[in-house]
Amino acid sequence: MTELWTVEVDTSVCVGSGLCAANAPECFSLDTSGRARPPEAPVVAADEVLEAAENCPATAITLRKATGGEEIFVP
Repeated sequence: MTELWTVEVDTSVCVGSGLCAANAPECFSLDTSGRARPPEAPVVAADEVLEAAENCPATAITLRKATGGEEIFVP
């Protein structure tokens, strides 16, 4: 079975660098103010998504398993 993650972005600390959207464009988009927007539905676990969270300069991205909520990456 494919593992799914939920993606959260703390927009109060996001600086709009766009690195997340560059690393994982299938997962992240930027809103009109340039801040990251996560997908509304869980995403398939992928190295690119984890890399986007790890490389966020504002440490604004949290990843959790969609089932059970176990933390994958918390800034």
